[in-house]
Amino acid sequence: MPSHLYIITGASKGLGLEMALALLSPRNQLLCISRTASPALTEAAQKAGASLEQWCENLADPAPVADRLASWLPMQTEQTWASATLINNAGTLGAMAPLQTISQAVITQAITVDLIAPLQLMRTFLGATREGWGQVRILNISSGMSQRAMAGAALYGASKAGLDHLSRCVALDEARRSSGAQIVSLAPGVIDTDMQQELRNGDALFPDRERYIQMQATGALTPAPDTARQVLAYLHHPLYGSEPVVNLVQLRKDLDLSTPGAAA
Repeated sequence: MPSHLYIITGASKGLGLEMALALLSPRNQLLCISRTASPALTEAAQKAGASLEQWCENLADPAPVADRLASWLPMQTEQTWASATLINNAGTLGAMAPLQTISQAVITQAITVDLIAPLQLMRTFLGATREGWGQVRILNISSGMSQRAMAGAALYGASKAGLDHLSRCVALDEARRSSGAQIVSLAPGVIDTDMQQELRNGDALFPDRERYIQMQATGALTPAPDTARQVLAYLHHPLYGSEPVVNLVQLRKDLDLSTPGAAA
């Protein structure tokens, strides 16, 4: 029987897919929530003998997803878990342009996917994992744009800054509880994913577009599998949760993130 539960959003591609692939093990049960299922993930789970469930859900409408999770989690209490982890990885740039040029529909969708959906899933997850779930962790995937102001990045930067502060506040709530959940919002650095391609191919009104083009041309982007391994190594590190907002670039300097912990 698996002893570690992982719930990952945005697991059909990019960093989310690489984290899911790295976590496939008979010891782990994975629930992956994305707009589309990943056939490669299904095939890899079968080869690994891992327990995997994929939900095709759109986090631009997060309330039904949170309700489904609220119904699903109580059914997992038939066994004793060593740990339960929620990884809020799904995200969208929305539009990288001056705010007044972005449509109301794009603004609403981006804020919903990047901030409201993680908030609702955190609420549901924390409410269902009070007893018998072992170590409870939440990992929110943030961005350096939450800390560094950039022209044309108001929408994405504000959403991720909100995610950082949400993590700070919930971490304080959990610190008041015995065996409270460990909450971290982590900026993973510049990764070679579809989102980076969106930045390179984006609006000409985004003044840093050329910088991202040069980063890709000079090999400055970290491969997604490498980032996934380092993120998971930190997730299982003894210092996880000691700070609610962290940056993977700094963690690489301060900690040995060469191998994930035993739960992986």
